[in-house]
Amino acid sequence: MSKRYLFAPGPTPVPEEILLAMARPLIHHRTPEFEQLMAEVREGLCYVFQTSGEVLVFCASGSGAMEAAVTNILCAGDSALVVQGGKFGERWAEICRAYGVRVHLLEVPWGEPVEPELVARALEAEPGIRAVLVQASETSTGVMHPVRALGEIVRRYPDTLLVVDAISALGAVELPVDRWGLDVVVAGSQKGLMLPPGLGFASVSEKAWRAVGRATLPHYYFDFAEEAKALRQNTARFTPAISLVVGLRDALERLRAEGLDQIFARHARLAEATRQAVRALGLELYARRSPSNALTAVAMPEGVDGSKVEQVLSGKYGITVAGGQDRARGRIIRIAHLGYADRFDVITAIAALEMTLNDLGCRVELGRGVRTAMELLQ
Repeated sequence: MSKRYLFAPGPTPVPEEILLAMARPLIHHRTPEFEQLMAEVREGLCYVFQTSGEVLVFCASGSGAMEAAVTNILCAGDSALVVQGGKFGERWAEICRAYGVRVHLLEVPWGEPVEPELVARALEAEPGIRAVLVQASETSTGVMHPVRALGEIVRRYPDTLLVVDAISALGAVELPVDRWGLDVVVAGSQKGLMLPPGLGFASVSEKAWRAVGRATLPHYYFDFAEEAKALRQNTARFTPAISLVVGLRDALERLRAEGLDQIFARHARLAEATRQAVRALGLELYARRSPSNALTAVAMPEGVDGSKVEQVLSGKYGITVAGGQDRARGRIIRIAHLGYADRFDVITAIAALEMTLNDLGCRVELGRGVRTAMELLQ
């Protein structure tokens, strides 16, 4: 028998208490009991997003929330600037093109953060751009983009919105929506919120709500205005994922009890320990600048296939990590330290990586990375 360990950057482990909460008997969604549940969820989401506005809830993965962000704020023929430095930056472009939005690509080398000055220049050159779309944490590369600086730039343009994919960032890194002027921020349940997949979220600024009133792209299920109307009545427009919403309430209570500052500090400690342990093994980070605190993308040494590392970790040691996508396939593995994660998760992941590398003929000193992580996490 091999115990399984989940260290992929989504889905992430779910605390036992939340699993038990979701196993409770179902309640009906058109009852006072559900309305009380939604009232608590609304308050908790505002706390985590750090916003005084409404946070919309949809039955969808984070990609559904991404699509909703595009269709609710833009018109066919509008121009959008897409920061494309990874697989999920590409997804922004794909969604925009699917709805007839003209895409201006700002291509960034994979593993690098975007330079804010490049965004500023692009907006100066194309004043008709109606949205800047970017990842906070690019999950495919382990890079954090400088969304705070981008918020300061986009704020100067009254008809341009900053739309942020925070799917692997929310609940892991500092991302104060209101204070940083982030107009639409989307997230999913299966990352820092410590839930199974199935819920998508979107916060909407006052500036973005004005765009919602002008938007003409087609949408029905993902309708910001109609969903907000239902949410203000502490209900959902359509049948919600009731058990997930029950779990969400418990997850939000758990996050509030820990406190945002402590949550961000915990993720920073786990990330730094992982990065230093990887370096102690003679490996390099794929994101050399501005690495995300949600996950660590580890560049594989010459002659080592990352896909094979992923297979051995899973098949022999019961450790699930994520491999590289697209142009990074076989070149990296991605280790998450996100959501329901603590120091022993990092130690376990590094120990398994050491053993796997040795299995594949890449000789590393067993215990060297583990010792580094332990010293930083003591």
